[in-house]
Amino acid sequence: MSEAQARTGDAADVPAPDADLLERIRRHRRHTLELLTVCAVGLVPWTVLLALTLPSEYQVHQWRVAWVGFDVLLLIAMAATAVLGRLRHRAVIVSAIGLAVLLICDAWFDVSLAFGTSGVWLSAALAVFAELPLACYLIFRVMGMMSPARWPSRAEGSKT
Repeated sequence: MSEAQARTGDAADVPAPDADLLERIRRHRRHTLELLTVCAVGLVPWTVLLALTLPSEYQVHQWRVAWVGFDVLLLIAMAATAVLGRLRHRAVIVSAIGLAVLLICDAWFDVSLAFGTSGVWLSAALAVFAELPLACYLIFRVMGMMSPARWPSRAEGSKT
């Protein structure tokens, strides 16, 4: 056996999943997709309601707590991703995706909340040259780390 086969395992050595397992996977997938569809449909009227009723300005009482807390969350996510990456732990995938989402949210709120102020240009520059590129880099790295699982096609699934 070659060294590469020993590290990754030969595809022929992997047992095929049984029919019950495949059916459970299909059922869980279907239920998850149904839940996400209902949530997406329910979010449409809520978003329209917010767009029509929220004030364009609002006095915030704990601004510093909100932003410092969010940056602490970013710091924890970055540190966790770095540590898990150094340890070569699979959980780095979840951590890196979480960090990417936080970076995208940070860019969005920094820019959108700075509209109409002189700080919008710095916020936009940080979003375009730092936060969004790092988020994209993390997403592409995670995509490269995930090995595609072989799921049965619809045609194969209907045979069982």
